[in-house]
Amino acid sequence: MGRLGWGGHFGGLAARLDGAFGANGTFAHDRLRFVDFVDDVEEMLEELARRERGDEEAADGFEEYV
Repeated sequence: MGRLGWGGHFGGLAARLDGAFGANGTFAHDRLRFVDFVDDVEEMLEELARRERGDEEAADGFEEYV
């Protein structure tokens, strides 16, 4: 996100993902399916790309990296 100049948004996105990881930092499979988590992250990145660049495809490079 930093390479795109969106590093300032990381805290907000991370807060929206609260509950996806346990206290020890591992993914909480008992609370959320991983595929649903990935879909949620993709939607958030596309929303951010639309706000920042007017084009959701601006997040494609970051999505590919992840």
